[in-house]
Amino acid sequence: MIKEMAIARGVKLLVADGDRVEKGDPLTSGPLDLAELYKLKGQRAVEKYVIKEIQYVYSSQGQPLNDKHIEVIVRKMFSKVLIEDPGDTLFSPGEILEKIVLAEENEKMVKEKKQKALASTILLGITKSSLATQSFLSAASFQETTRVLIDAAVTGKIDHLRGLKENVIIGKLIPCGTGYDKEAYLGKPKAIVTPKSEE
Repeated sequence: MIKEMAIARGVKLLVADGDRVEKGDPLTSGPLDLAELYKLKGQRAVEKYVIKEIQYVYSSQGQPLNDKHIEVIVRKMFSKVLIEDPGDTLFSPGEILEKIVLAEENEKMVKEKKQKALASTILLGITKSSLATQSFLSAASFQETTRVLIDAAVTGKIDHLRGLKENVIIGKLIPCGTGYDKEAYLGKPKAIVTPKSEE
């Protein structure tokens, strides 16, 4: 299919006559709209683009940077889901929450033989993603401290201290490393096994 596109004056074209382009391929120079790229080419394409752009900034200054550091940031940008169908859960349509919260709630629904919630992964900027976290301590330590704490107090929020940041704030053992016991951390009782006495 041939389609004519108007471009702004002074913008450099990245394609020439006769080139074949796929959906989501950039036609001109300049930064891409991440939301549009996500819609057209998916999560992996956005991840690669963000990593490439950040690496370009660091390498242009002669600073080598391992991709894994950028990948931590990119993972945070895709850590939230938008509820489309709440099923039998207490979530509301359009509610934004963390993937882990949805997974835990859906696990409960499966055990109770109820309908799971359906959600889609959404792309959020770092600021929005950090402020939309379930932990009000983590959100308050990032930005808008007064607003976040007042909102938490008025709505009676409870911080379950599941992340690294909130545990560092209150001086509790962080949930990672060799000494981390997930079952004990989540408060699940452990079966006590006593060795059989030798006869």
